[in-house]
Amino acid sequence: MNTPPIVSPQDWAAAREQLLVKEKELTRARDAMAAARRRMPWTAVEKDYRFEGPDGPASLPDLFAGRRQLIVYRFFYEPGVAGWPEHGCPGCSFLADQVAHLAHLNARDTTLVFVSRAPQAELADWKERMGWQQIPWYTLTDDFDADHNVGEWHGTNAFIREGDAIYRTYFIDNRGDEAMGSTWAYLDITALGRQEAWENSPDGYPQTPPYQWWRLHDEYAAA
Repeated sequence: MNTPPIVSPQDWAAAREQLLVKEKELTRARDAMAAARRRMPWTAVEKDYRFEGPDGPASLPDLFAGRRQLIVYRFFYEPGVAGWPEHGCPGCSFLADQVAHLAHLNARDTTLVFVSRAPQAELADWKERMGWQQIPWYTLTDDFDADHNVGEWHGTNAFIREGDAIYRTYFIDNRGDEAMGSTWAYLDITALGRQEAWENSPDGYPQTPPYQWWRLHDEYAAA
């Protein structure tokens, strides 16, 4: 292994300060990208998509669970996936292991769900084995996946609800899904963003001061 140079603590600190300049540039670029996403046009979802959930049939509006925003990840766990039903897609499973406590997303009026072709009985067993009980998981029954670029590959779609109308607001796939899992990464792909006052958002978007809405995950209900 060809290692980097071994230097003094002082030289290490200087090198780190040089790299920190680039890291801050990357952070600002990431914030600018999220601001651009908040200005993306929306497209109306006009089909009546149907799913099967643990409590029976569900519509796309049902997946919002009463919240304004919805994030849907297409997880490949179904007949035809190698190792079915003992295994799902390894990449999808890696992502699922990274999902933060959903109370934080919910506090920003946002719901995250997974969708797959697997029947609910297999999904329940898979969630139990892997410890993913917090993630709402629905069975695809129609063309939702094909219509939203996740028929043949994983991907994450973001939606917003305005009254009875639903709009698709953003989509990522491929290496874009690598960053998913943290609350911030999910909020940054939504139409409303993190909803904090420092963000560059269009006029009228919901915003609060940083830290004001943050809670321990079991304290949101009381707040």
